[in-house]
Amino acid sequence: MSEKDSILNRINYPSDLKALDEKELEPLCSDIREFLIENVSKTGGHLASNLGVVELSVALHRVFSTPKDHIIWDVGHQSYVHKILTGRRERFDTLRRPGGLSGFTKRSESEHDCFGTGHSSTSISAALGIAEADRINGETDRYTVAVIGDGAFTGGMAHEALNNCDPRLKLIIVINENEMSISKNIGQFAQNLANLRATRTYRSTKRITKKILRHIPLIGKPIYKCFMLIKKLIKNIVYKSNYFEDMGLYYIGPVDGNDVCALEKALRSAREQGENVVVHIKTKKGKGFEPSELDPGKYHSMPSANNVFSDKETFSEAFGRKLTELAQRDEKICAITAAMCDGTGLCSFREKNPDRFFDVGIAEEHALTFAAGLAAEGTRPVAAIYSTFLQRGYDNIIHDIALQDLPVTICIDRAGLNPSDGATHHGIFDVAFLSGVPGMTIYAPASLKSLEAVLEEALYSGHPAAIRYPSGTENEEIVNAFFANEDFSNIGVPKCDSEPYDDPDLVIITYGRIAAEALKVKKALYEAGKRCNVVLLEKLKPYGETANEISKYLPTESGVLIFLEEEIRAGGMGMLLSDELCRRGLLDGIKYSILASDDSFVIPDKDEHIYETAGVSARDILLEYVNMIK
Repeated sequence: MSEKDSILNRINYPSDLKALDEKELEPLCSDIREFLIENVSKTGGHLASNLGVVELSVALHRVFSTPKDHIIWDVGHQSYVHKILTGRRERFDTLRRPGGLSGFTKRSESEHDCFGTGHSSTSISAALGIAEADRINGETDRYTVAVIGDGAFTGGMAHEALNNCDPRLKLIIVINENEMSISKNIGQFAQNLANLRATRTYRSTKRITKKILRHIPLIGKPIYKCFMLIKKLIKNIVYKSNYFEDMGLYYIGPVDGNDVCALEKALRSAREQGENVVVHIKTKKGKGFEPSELDPGKYHSMPSANNVFSDKETFSEAFGRKLTELAQRDEKICAITAAMCDGTGLCSFREKNPDRFFDVGIAEEHALTFAAGLAAEGTRPVAAIYSTFLQRGYDNIIHDIALQDLPVTICIDRAGLNPSDGATHHGIFDVAFLSGVPGMTIYAPASLKSLEAVLEEALYSGHPAAIRYPSGTENEEIVNAFFANEDFSNIGVPKCDSEPYDDPDLVIITYGRIAAEALKVKKALYEAGKRCNVVLLEKLKPYGETANEISKYLPTESGVLIFLEEEIRAGGMGMLLSDELCRRGLLDGIKYSILASDDSFVIPDKDEHIYETAGVSARDILLEYVNMIK
């Protein structure tokens, strides 16, 4: 179909969808898939999940009317079609770019995005809050829809929300099953019963029967209760118990989630119930694009066309390889992931040690306390979790791990700023929130060899430890500057770059991949006739030990000291290490400053490097230095 004939070109807002004839829906879905494949191949992003929900997105916007009605996409990485259908198609080439469209739903981006997402299992809780607010405000003609996948449904928060559903609300929960079974049904009879329950005749008969029985004097209500009990017993025989209806929710399904007409029928049925409804659908992840259908994991998140695949080992891969090697020698080593086996590099460990590998689903809190339980009985558990998701388990780290001084090693992947996924996936808080935990050691290896070394040290330290590292592979400039002659015997000891000056004009103390920005500054100052030393930390906490080691690198009173990090300033390395040095009198007379993400979520509003948005780029460092020597 030519671009001119594309039905999608006629769809600018949800109101345009409602004007379509039913026979135009299937061609529209094909147009949308072509658009997604063409554009996401350029911008990068979540392809497979969006290909799977094309029909669902179309059906939702035909049945409901946003922004009056509310649609909340759990996690939000499957909201691309929703964006296309709500006036953002022309800006789709800016997806996941600084200042462009977010890869998730975002309230400030569109009135059709009623709730911002990015983390899992939040949709039902948010939907409950929105629906309750509508009830309080007297908005009785509004509907709230939460769309949650079977993966997100493994998160405990979703079930906490289900437990609090108020029957007075107009809440519809769409559970999208594309990998795992949710309810047990037996054969064709169960499917026919599900279809029957979605028909207008069934719903009408149910309402009339209820009305008649409940108005018969004296015996009407007891008869109705008996009728409902018998109905539930028969249904349990067929469904082997239905979790949702046991929770007081009306259940429709399973429905073919890639049949737009069947979906519309089920959603209209749910809309007319007048009570909380669960619509259980089954979709094909990656549908319409054979490579993603065959390997949806590979196409879950794609790099942009500008990102060239590298054959160099990443930090995640190096971590997984080293942990697997150590586990071959030590049968007490266990690995835990929260539905991120591929992302955290643990697939090789899973294959070689299946009895010591645990994927707990999207349940970071459980993962950490589970690790504490393993450690309490003498094993050596390693919990590999993305920095942004580790935030969910803070209490578990404090109360279950640190307070009991249990030797759990937390490997923190995707640490630092993550520009493509945006603010919801920045790993800029872990240093601050872990620094306040008594007894916690924090490592920040900047090379793959360092990661291997600190992993082994942490595992056998006998105490809680956290190892943080970024996505991707090591930076060659950092490796050349700090590790050219490194034997890795002095693990975590601060090191100066390979060409230090005796009396530097500027000393930059930093850690992680942002050290590359500091090295740019060193080069720029050298060309201006100034002397700069860069000091790399690979062990942050205990800060007392770090202060002891760092004292020999501090400038004299004629020099300037800058603490540089891409994490949040409040409670971070710069603040805590400078405080430790000040208390010892080691910074008396020395001008110093801290450059970090300062009270900001680091959300770019224009096309610029994420370090510029955060105010920690090489340019920002140079400007800070110039201001300090005026």
